[in-house]
Amino acid sequence: MRQMTPVRRLSYFLLKPAFSIFLSLLWASCRIKPIIGEEHLSNLAATDQAIIPCYWHQRQIFCIYYMFQLIKKGLKIGFLISPSVDGEIPASFAKKRGAHVVRGSHTRTGARAMRELFQLINQTGISPVNTPDGPLGPVYHFKAGTVMLAQLTQAPIIPISYAAEKAFYLKTWDRFMIPKPFSHIQIVVAAPIYVAKKLSTQELEIKRQQIEDAMLATDAKAEQYLSTLP
Repeated sequence: MRQMTPVRRLSYFLLKPAFSIFLSLLWASCRIKPIIGEEHLSNLAATDQAIIPCYWHQRQIFCIYYMFQLIKKGLKIGFLISPSVDGEIPASFAKKRGAHVVRGSHTRTGARAMRELFQLINQTGISPVNTPDGPLGPVYHFKAGTVMLAQLTQAPIIPISYAAEKAFYLKTWDRFMIPKPFSHIQIVVAAPIYVAKKLSTQELEIKRQQIEDAMLATDAKAEQYLSTLP
């Protein structure tokens, strides 16, 4: 793991405001359409129940924006962010906007991170955001760990997605999407999905596939609504 050297500390100090300014300007410039399915989260928020919001690694930019809007409405949102120095900037960014941050990753500290997420939900009512195909893919593959977290905590999984009228796609494993400024944005929230406590290994895999299909259907719905714009 890379160390926080004085040079790296200085570079991160300079990059933090640049990162914040870039996202703030992009979010402000784009035209966000009325959110489809927002009532699913509104109904759960009224019960003060913890949830597990899920979106693909590729589609983070405006899903994160939506998470920060939910924080403003009183929902306690948490993010699992890498414990390496590379996570310093996003961790600081999230904390400044009122999110709870857990420093861990499913690849390096998976068991510990899972335990902390379990405690967040059961002991504090915080809703941990999850990118179920991250951090390294395969793209659009809903990993079993998130399903197990929902099973253990009985917190519902909420698939979320967005589509952008125009976007850049990076040459990364997830083809990370960066909407172009002034694009129309359509955010979609799907109905909550619950995972029963007692499931066989086969039943758990069937449920995992069902949730993956629901995630992909949410992507398609966002694209469909956006395509109907005049």
